[in-house]
Formats: sequence, structure tokens, C-alpha cells
Amino acid sequence: MALIHKASLTPSKIELLAAWLPGNPWYRTATGELARVASYRFDDPAGEVGIETFLVRAGDGPTFQVPLTYRGAPLTGAEQWLVGTTEHSVLGTRWVYDACGDPVYAATLARAILADSGQAEQTMEVDGVLKVFPPSMTITSSGVPGVEVPVVERVHRVGPGDPTIIEADGVELAVVRRLGEDLTRAGVMLSGAVLSGAWADQPEPVPLAYASVG
Repeated sequence: MALIHKASLTPSKIELLAAWLPGNPWYRTATGELARVASYRFDDPAGEVGIETFLVRAGDGPTFQVPLTYRGAPLTGAEQWLVGTTEHSVLGTRWVYDACGDPVYAATLARAILADSGQAEQTMEVDGVLKVFPPSMTITSSGVPGVEVPVVERVHRVGPGDPTIIEADGVELAVVRRLGEDLTRAGVMLSGAVLSGAWADQPEPVPLAYASVG
């Protein structure tokens, strides 16, 4: 369960992304302001790290997938993955990271793909009652529910391309950045269990990420 606070963020998540995305080799700009298309969340079992994946698009450009983690303190040794900081009116300063470099994200993504653990239910407290919000997109996995997943405590390497390859303890993950494109044309061959997603503008599920053990 992801508890969403009724709060303001300065700068906003979209403002952070608009400044950060152009510095990535897999990002292609388009005319128009960056806008959120959809998003989904995972739960951190320890309840310490916020994990949210955004789908964003500028004008008529491609839809990009950008996973983020939110932390209440800097992640040691992860300076290169820092997207920026934002002031949360309830939680204070939040350090926002490209989640591909965050071991908590790697662990939860591995579980979501390999063990089909699903996305977090999003809730907000309204007048003392928890209100559940419907997800803006659905995700499905080809993994096996309940299967044993390697314990991920460290990310060893993150590739800069699309898909972004994450080598972590016992697993290799691939996060698709530009969604709905034919990656095989660029000579990319992906294998393993796959996480797929669908949203209002894309009712037919498309691959979001892959995972394999080893």
C-alpha cells in the first residue's frame, strides 16, 4: 500500500524531470511541455523509500518510462543517479533518484517481474478515512506468483542506453525507456520474464521491463 500525502512539492516532479531528462542519451525531445501520461508504484517492504514510475511525453513525441525513488536522506554513493531535491510540505526535503541506480528499486522490480507481486495500491487519508485511488495504468507480469527471488542489496552496474540494463545481486533487469518502439531494430535482444503495461492511450499492453536470474 502506498500512502499518498495531500501535499505540495517545490519543485514539482514534472519540473524536476523536465530539467533532468535532456541530459540522458536515450531521451528525444519534442515540441511541447513535458506532461504525465500515467504512473504506477511499488511498495518498499521497509516502508522507507517511495518508488514511483512515471510515463511522460512532450507534445507528439514518444512516451518515456522514468522510474524514480524518493528518500528522506541522500543515498550514499548514488550522486550520479540524483535527479534533484524537492521540498515536500509534509515530509520535508526529499532526495529524488533515477531509480535504476537504487538497490531498493532493483529489488522491488525483480519481485514484480519474477514473482508477479503487482503494483502498490494508492491511498490517501481523507477526513480520517483511507481512500483508495484507482490506478492510472495496469501492469501484468509473465512471472510466477510466489516464486523465490534473489535478495538484492546492491546494484553493480547500470547501462546508459535504452533499455537501461541493471546488473544487481543475482538478477539482471532491463528497463525500457521509449515505450512501444521496436528495440530489435537497434540490435537489442531481450529475454526473461517480462512486465507489461497498458493505459488509456495504450490499451494494448507493451513491455515495460524484463528480468532474468543469474
